Amino acid sequence: MSKTSSKKNALTLVIIAAVMIVVLVGGIFIINNTGKSKSQMSREVAASHLEKKLKHIDVTNVTPRKAAVEITGNNLADELPDIEKYPLSVEGNGMVNIEIFSSTEKSSSGTDGWLNEVAENFNKERNTINGQLASISVRPIASGAAVDYIVSGKYLPQAYSPSNVLWGEMIAAQNADIKLECDRIAGNTAGILIHKKAYQKLEAAYGTVDVGTIIEATIKSEISMGYTNPYASSTGINFLVAALQEFDSENILSDTAVEKFQQFQQNVPFVAYTTLQMREAADSGVLDAFVLEYQGYYNATGLRDYEFIPFGVRHDSPMYSIGHLNADEQELLKTFINYCKNDKNQKLAQKYGFNYKDEYQGNLASSVDGNAMISAQHLWKTEKDAGSAVMAVFVADVSGSMAGAPIANLQNSLINASQYINNTNYVGLVSYSTNVNINLPIAQFDLNQRSYFTGAVQDLSPGGNTATYDAVLVALDMLMTEKEKVEAETGQPVKPLLFVLSDGETNEGNSLSDIDDIVAGFEVPCYTIGYNANLNKLAELSSINEAASINADSDDVVYSLKSLFNAQM
Repeated sequence: MSKTSSKKNALTLVIIAAVMIVVLVGGIFIINNTGKSKSQMSREVAASHLEKKLKHIDVTNVTPRKAAVEITGNNLADELPDIEKYPLSVEGNGMVNIEIFSSTEKSSSGTDGWLNEVAENFNKERNTINGQLASISVRPIASGAAVDYIVSGKYLPQAYSPSNVLWGEMIAAQNADIKLECDRIAGNTAGILIHKKAYQKLEAAYGTVDVGTIIEATIKSEISMGYTNPYASSTGINFLVAALQEFDSENILSDTAVEKFQQFQQNVPFVAYTTLQMREAADSGVLDAFVLEYQGYYNATGLRDYEFIPFGVRHDSPMYSIGHLNADEQELLKTFINYCKNDKNQKLAQKYGFNYKDEYQGNLASSVDGNAMISAQHLWKTEKDAGSAVMAVFVADVSGSMAGAPIANLQNSLINASQYINNTNYVGLVSYSTNVNINLPIAQFDLNQRSYFTGAVQDLSPGGNTATYDAVLVALDMLMTEKEKVEAETGQPVKPLLFVLSDGETNEGNSLSDIDDIVAGFEVPCYTIGYNANLNKLAELSSINEAASINADSDDVVYSLKSLFNAQM
């Protein structure tokens, strides 16, 4: 062999070895990142990227001041928006007219419009009461919000048809004038949807799969389950009561029930602010099981990989009268109830997904009255985090476009809604325009911190551009640093959250695409609240870790934040 050939062979071996090393190292990198998209960056890598980004962000520490705190509580009627926030889906124009507050699964659009179609047909028939044209109006409104209007007296319809009787019991317990006129106008049931693979796993382990099995499996971390806010959702309050009954059938508020509930909540990833948020979490693979009414399951053909397990009291859309109806109104309500229940409209209800699962009779312990359910809501509010503190940083937009009504609205809503934050949680405040300010370092939200928070919010002053995502990175860094510190001091886990309050698009600093992998890597939910805003970009930020995005217009922002804080804080 020639010297030239030997040199070529040696060079070839060196190249091969180098390529093998590159492939080996690259292979390790690929293996370590298999299945990790950009939105699945590891926390360690996210921390490294965050550190680099922060070097290019100007941050100013603002000295907070204390301000007087209102501790008497807000007036519910004042918090509620004008009723036109919930427009009529059917408007009657008869001399005798009844307005019905209706749960949204039967009074919205598309497959959720059964009661609308029935009311429209009734109005077209030009029925009369004592020679006067009679009509029905329908106002779709979530059952929990409807309760607040009725109890506060802010706005009273003549009739109310929630999903289930639990809401009626709670209204009656608060001394509102309500009377059950009919316990069913369309049959429905609440249920837990559990993925068939998880169902088969539980069936093999437990023999049968029911609400008790699913709750026990959740406590043991065998499955991951989610449910909706029991302050707002019919299925959510039904599940809460059903779970507490599983823990103690004699007293849903006993020490035993509370202890078991805490164990259960330790293994619940989150309680969804909306059904949509919960569905998105299920679609992303976060949840093995979640709650939904059968009517919704019937119409959602994409959920056929899930088994439906009924639980709790039935959702048969009872009908109540509200307040004192005159004789003509009483006769009209009775006539319309009978119209809803005739054969034609009951067959129509089946097309919309109602009147199935009638073999399930439901259950409600005799000891569970309206007062007990209200207490159960309060229990959930205080115990839902199961001993874990919630740590949140509020990220407030103070760019020039927030001047005037938007900033005043943000300040008012944050200060008034802050009373719904548990005092065991931790809160901080960041604001941003062209640059980023730390207005309030994170601390436990006792009266002292709430006083500083109130002062810091009151002192927010708009001007400049909009560096939203720079501020998100600063808030993330605050959260991660303080979370580690508190966990080391207390030995208890901390759940971090971000609340981003803004009115528009970013035009300064990092873009969403620059930071989305970092947010995903830390797995911190970012709840966004848009003040008269285009919500598209805010919704994208929220969707990274299955959080909710709220359109908080000027008249309902306090109520929206109250609902959000009840669910998350």
